[in-house]
Amino acid sequence: MVAQKGKDLLLKVLDGSTYITVAGLRSKRLAFNAETVDVTDGESAGRWRELLAGAGVQRASLSGAGLFKDQASDARVRTAFFAGEILSWQVVIPDFGTVTGLFQITALEYAGAHDGEVTFELALESAGQLSFGAL
Repeated sequence: MVAQKGKDLLLKVLDGSTYITVAGLRSKRLAFNAETVDVTDGESAGRWRELLAGAGVQRASLSGAGLFKDQASDARVRTAFFAGEILSWQVVIPDFGTVTGLFQITALEYAGAHDGEVTFELALESAGQLSFGAL
């Protein structure tokens, strides 16, 4: 597999019945994490830590940063944040697949310098099980 263009990693939000790409994003990030459950006891071999398989909580984080474009996706993101909505989001990973699931926006920031463009950053946390679909 050859290297992929970062601009082809897309972050989309469900708006009605269609996923729309969040406009203006220059950087996107998807991270998966899993908590562990320690079951080490006095009889653990060599006093090495033992973990319980499949018992921890899994979660995913999405984040992005880019230019404020004042498009339909900006309005959808802003409305969802202020309403505390949990929406269906999709991340398209080029030549790999899509990750789809429920997320809540946990941070939304706008910034602008006097000699530059208005930018924004958003952070999302998973709010349910995610699905993966191969491309």
